[in-house]
Amino acid sequence: MSANNSKPQNDKHDQIIADARRNRELREKDYREQTLKRYPHICARCGREFEGKKLRELTVHHKDHNHDNNPPDGSNWELLCLYCHDNEHQTYLDEGSFGHGSPGGNNVAPATYQPFAALQELLKKKM
Repeated sequence: MSANNSKPQNDKHDQIIADARRNRELREKDYREQTLKRYPHICARCGREFEGKKLRELTVHHKDHNHDNNPPDGSNWELLCLYCHDNEHQTYLDEGSFGHGSPGGNNVAPATYQPFAALQELLKKKM
């Protein structure tokens, strides 16, 4: 295949990607506006209130982590500040990796290294 034949195919792929991004942005804008109308402008985790320019720091979180699940009643959405939203997603990733939301979950052996085990003996020698 020559370089000339791949150009139209690349243009087609670029157009498909651009359309998908545009559609996602429209969908996100739509459910964000709906959520901001439906719920008070308060983070559902930390309780901080948002208004004016700070409102952009309030994000829509999908409770089931499925961004395509946007029921018209808004039951899969909650408003979270940027920090709580990041924390929620990190917890979700940790649950997937470790099974219990943190590295100390049942699927991970506890740490056994004790860096200060001999400290008392060292201190006695110095005195």
